[in-house]
Amino acid sequence: MMSGKWHILFPFLEWFRGYRTGHLKADIFSGLTVALVLIPQSMAYAQLAGLPSYYGLYASFLPPVMAALFGSSRQMATGPVAMVSLLTAVALEPLATSGGEAYIAYAILLALMVGVFQFVLGVLKLGLVVNFLSHPVINGFTNAGAIIIASAQFSKLFGVHVDKAQQHYQTVLAVFKGALYYTHWPTLFMGILAFVLMYGLKRISPKIPSILIAVVITTVISWAVGFERDVKVSIDAIDYPEAKELIERFNRTTKALTVLAKDRASANVAIDVAKKDLDEIGRINASHHADIIGYRIKMLQDRAGVIRGQIRKMRLEDAGNGKDRRFYVKNKLPPKVHGDGRTWRIRIGLQPLSIDAIPLKSGGDVVGTIPGGLPALTIPKFDAGVALKLLPATIIIALLGFMEAISVARAMAAKTGQRIDPNQELIGQGLANICGAMGKSYPVAGSFSRSAVNLQAGAVSGLSNVFTSLAVVATLFFFTPLLYHLPQSVLAAIIMMAVTGLINVKGFVHAAKAQWYDGVISVITFVFTLGFAPHLEKGIFIGVGLSLMVFLYKSMRPKVVDLSLGLDMALHDSVSFGLKECRYIDVVRFDGPLFFANASYLEEQIRHRRRTKKHLKHIIIAAGGINDIDASGEEALSLTVDRVRSAGIDISFSGVNESVMTVIRRTHLLAKIGEDHIYPSMQKAISTIHEKTHKGGSEKNCPLTSVCDIHGSTGVKGD
Repeated sequence: MMSGKWHILFPFLEWFRGYRTGHLKADIFSGLTVALVLIPQSMAYAQLAGLPSYYGLYASFLPPVMAALFGSSRQMATGPVAMVSLLTAVALEPLATSGGEAYIAYAILLALMVGVFQFVLGVLKLGLVVNFLSHPVINGFTNAGAIIIASAQFSKLFGVHVDKAQQHYQTVLAVFKGALYYTHWPTLFMGILAFVLMYGLKRISPKIPSILIAVVITTVISWAVGFERDVKVSIDAIDYPEAKELIERFNRTTKALTVLAKDRASANVAIDVAKKDLDEIGRINASHHADIIGYRIKMLQDRAGVIRGQIRKMRLEDAGNGKDRRFYVKNKLPPKVHGDGRTWRIRIGLQPLSIDAIPLKSGGDVVGTIPGGLPALTIPKFDAGVALKLLPATIIIALLGFMEAISVARAMAAKTGQRIDPNQELIGQGLANICGAMGKSYPVAGSFSRSAVNLQAGAVSGLSNVFTSLAVVATLFFFTPLLYHLPQSVLAAIIMMAVTGLINVKGFVHAAKAQWYDGVISVITFVFTLGFAPHLEKGIFIGVGLSLMVFLYKSMRPKVVDLSLGLDMALHDSVSFGLKECRYIDVVRFDGPLFFANASYLEEQIRHRRRTKKHLKHIIIAAGGINDIDASGEEALSLTVDRVRSAGIDISFSGVNESVMTVIRRTHLLAKIGEDHIYPSMQKAISTIHEKTHKGGSEKNCPLTSVCDIHGSTGVKGD
């Protein structure tokens, strides 16, 4: 029998208790099955995160193993997921250019920070911190995120290239405008074909590796028809003066931006130095200089964006071969010059164009060259300044990633009967991200779709994830050349198919049925997440803020009801059940802890009852719902007892919680209340008080001993 200590340090040792040869075969089969889904899916998600596609493979060979070894779920598949990939892009895009060296370095650093945060939470057993993200907030955010992720793929699906706008919806509108002007039909065809194959095969049988089949078929077609058509030519080969002029203007603008970026960096250094030296005048001057540079950068960026748009709209046609190859305006070739009939466009990004190698394209975008072999295992470089900027994103990704993972783990456990330890799962996810960062991974989490595939394929233990990782390693060593011709639109289709499962309209209805305000919070989170995109954290903060406000409001104004006898001979809320109330005894139930935020509310409620119930002789507080009390609550109880009795009305308590009773004894409030005024049960309190309060009264059928509804009918008498 394994000791508890070893179980905590090495939870994976539990896998081998009763493990048989048949289990190994099942784990091998399920691991390879998951790999068939993971390999193309991870490449797509890496691009969603703004990284080269092969970084998805880097995120798929260490994290699955570490999460399985040190987590508590045996079937959960960890790796790149859509929501975390999107949040990674959102966090990094303000700091660096997508796909650049700095961007990649920041993504790896982000994975390390997310892993450390999750690991520390797990070790300190703070998994409950995730409860700050309520279900309505997550539902609203996830639905909005799914729409954002899907719509972000439109440019790849239509083969349209546009600059990203400040707001996501502006980028989507720009894509549609570009698609109306020019859609690359072979690219769109490849995407639609991938959709048809994945959807159709999934309908035939969920066990068919539909994603892999779609990837294989479209990659073969891409290779066979020469889907990618790229050339680089000298600027002199473009027989279009306007194009040459725009390229020269663009190059001058981008080079000026490079110079200004260096000036701004110097100005920021000057600001930091002035702050350190407590030189307020120097700081103000440096800040003013930085603001001027920032304004000039914004002007040049806008100008460069306009020029890029004009260049992208140019349609050229190829004529000639070899050294005589020239490009003319589409449908405006000189007499006796015959073109190839294809539409060529200038590929332009944020960097200056080399006049000796202008990139032209008439085909579709493909994955391209993927470096073979495993990345070098290194400790990510830590930059305190960048880490500070990434801290808010780190917390959000860590919590959302863990929520996704623990939701997946619990869903699997419901079918397998396993015990899931949230804190152990945090440790597993943390180590997956930490070790993944050493292997050039970006943040990862548990995947619901791949975990479902793992479970359906018959995975018995976390060894299935080990075989998945081995399949990814084999791909990196031997099969990356086969992925060169994979169309980018197919990766876009894979992402769009995957995120359709995140859209859950019923979640809004379910939240509203539970509590109307939960439905409202869910909808508001959804709307603001969409509206603020790509700044998704604002939607989360608004949703969490609203949830906390509701919680505080409910804590400040807990439910306080008057009780009367119901048909089942139990005490119920007299208003909700339409029951009459006793004229002389008021049984008041206070639901919730009594603390500083709601102490005055109890006083207010008791005062209201004294004013409105003229014949009142005794108040019984059903204290079973008061599960905690602080100094303010104790003081409120003391004042309430004094004021009620000074008004000629007596007061008692029933069913006092043990922890509350401890406070009452410790503060000597018990002496003021009187031990004879604290009853173990409500039945005992009523039977003791009833005769004295009703002596000489006119109430024939007391609602505390007989069932009396608001219409005046009287039911069965109580004991």
